[in-house]
Amino acid sequence: MKKLIALVLVLAMAMSFAAPASAKTYKVAMICDSSISDGGWGTACYNAMIDAAAKMGWETAYTDSIAQNEYFDTADSYCQLGYDLIYAPGNQYTDAILQAAEEYPEICFALLNGAVTTPDKAVNKNVMSLLPDASQIGWIAGALAGLMTESGTIAFIGGMELDTTKGKYEGFGEAAKYVGGLKGKTINLLDCVYAGSFNDSAKGVEFAKAMIDKGADVFFGDASAVDSGARQAIDEANTAKGEIKIYDIGQPADILGQNPCVICSQVTDNSAMIVAAMQAVVDGNFGGTTLFGTMQNGCLSAGRISDLVPAAVQEEYQGYLAQMMDGTFMK
Repeated sequence: MKKLIALVLVLAMAMSFAAPASAKTYKVAMICDSSISDGGWGTACYNAMIDAAAKMGWETAYTDSIAQNEYFDTADSYCQLGYDLIYAPGNQYTDAILQAAEEYPEICFALLNGAVTTPDKAVNKNVMSLLPDASQIGWIAGALAGLMTESGTIAFIGGMELDTTKGKYEGFGEAAKYVGGLKGKTINLLDCVYAGSFNDSAKGVEFAKAMIDKGADVFFGDASAVDSGARQAIDEANTAKGEIKIYDIGQPADILGQNPCVICSQVTDNSAMIVAAMQAVVDGNFGGTTLFGTMQNGCLSAGRISDLVPAAVQEEYQGYLAQMMDGTFMK
């Protein structure tokens, strides 16, 4: 019997040495104050995480439609569950992320649209900002707005008054005025309005109606579900007129066909930046840096263009996009 037990132990030890070590399964969780089904920011950011996780073989989880006072607690719950990476799509989460990052030095935190200075504020150097170029985002939409506006009045709706949103607004106006000016137009960019949230679609309806009354005929925004409300109001105004003469440019995903008023979208490939963040986690060199997304590295682009945009205008627009790529735009 002793020989049998010894043999079993030897075999068990041999099998343990022979068996390959199981590969670690990494996990990422997204916290989001927008809804992942809002057809705008929330949807695009969720899909970016899912696409990145599929490429990297990571498990995912999310909690959406959370209030500002729930940011930290939601992140904290995923930290306690041992998630490797917490993904927060917006600069508004900065304080909560920095607090969680201090309390959980072994966990990594990726802040989409995080400020360049944020990673340096993390005492454990476990925070990375993923920062699409806000000016280029504005340019992509603004150039088309400058070409398509007939009234000369264009509008921008913001969710919250963030630096990135301000950058998009400024780039939008800058490009529209430049392109419109070359066509002999005087472009009036209405003051940016902020809903104070990203999920109040009723505010979007209210804002868009007021801006239409002021003559706006091309819209762009950075407000998720608020933008969806704006598009609803634009579609209703066009229906009342019996033709589509008021347009919207979507972002950050290609939403052509979602609403009749959408003529194009500014597209941000957030998944490429999330993949890079995930790889840094795997490689053990995550944090302390800002990863920039630009047209030049393939993170920013324009989506499909509606037939509402005349062929000649589409050709002009493509020319401006090419200038943005090669660095000669507005030079």
